[in-house]
Amino acid sequence: MISDSNVAPLYAAPLAARLGVSARDQLAIPAGEASKSRAEWSRLTDVMLAGAVGRDSVVIAVGGGVVGDLAGFVAATYMRGLPVIQVPTTLLAMIDAAIGGKTGVDTPAGKNLVGAFHHPALVLADPAVLGTLSPEHIRNGLAEALKHALITSSGELDWLLANAATVSDPAQASAPKFTELVARNLQIKAGVVGRDERESGFRKVLNFGHTIGHAIETATGFAMLHGACVGVGMRAEAIIGAKLGVSPPSLAPKITDALVALGLPVRPPRAFAPSLAPAAILALTRSDKKSRAGAVEYALLCDVGIVAATESAYGTQVSDEIVLSALLECFAE
Repeated sequence: MISDSNVAPLYAAPLAARLGVSARDQLAIPAGEASKSRAEWSRLTDVMLAGAVGRDSVVIAVGGGVVGDLAGFVAATYMRGLPVIQVPTTLLAMIDAAIGGKTGVDTPAGKNLVGAFHHPALVLADPAVLGTLSPEHIRNGLAEALKHALITSSGELDWLLANAATVSDPAQASAPKFTELVARNLQIKAGVVGRDERESGFRKVLNFGHTIGHAIETATGFAMLHGACVGVGMRAEAIIGAKLGVSPPSLAPKITDALVALGLPVRPPRAFAPSLAPAAILALTRSDKKSRAGAVEYALLCDVGIVAATESAYGTQVSDEIVLSALLECFAE
């Protein structure tokens, strides 16, 4: 069982006791994005090897996206593959990270650049555990729910915004609307992955907001949460789409209003400005795993629920000039 220093005493230890997992087999990493590293992957696998963990074992990941990604990568690579069970304890992990089989670690060059596809044998998501999250971490997950709504339909977006007050409040985690939020988003994510398991085509739509978002995360040293970065990234990429004539001019303001309604930033906080020069963000996008032959691809929308696609290609190459112009516009006060 792999967890982190925050989740271990809350959920991992009680679950381990119920399952009969020995203390030796309960592993924890320091909480935070910095632990999603090759160093922690190496440490965990070394501990497992020293403990004679065999191929008849299963890895249980109990925690948020960092734990799920790292533990999934450990499971994918240890003795050429062990089954993994994902027990996500954050909204972001429940509706996104735990679903789809993407595992991996970050590198100094960017997020998720070393990893493997390794689908979980089981995902167990209990919305009641979200009651121990801070509102900031609930909003972190709501950014991915907003992305799912934007790529799906106006009806999905309307539902999310109509229920924003309830699903933004961790005290309401046991309410039926929270369960519905998780279920709706699981269905959306699983539906996309089911059409394109290894992101050779349609699954690229899930990257909306992530090319810019991942670059912002890296530029800020992961001090900004993933959801906040993706929220800004979606707004920036909607502006890119408008400048290309792919997206309507109304899309970026619509996303701006939705971000505000969900309590998410529309631009990076001023404190991060020194590390967020548009040229620096542009340079970081070049190491994104969606790059092809040195050119960066963006998942763009023609409108809410309408993904930009040509001849089965769901990534659009964009010139540096347009990206820089869009970033200047997005980051402006």
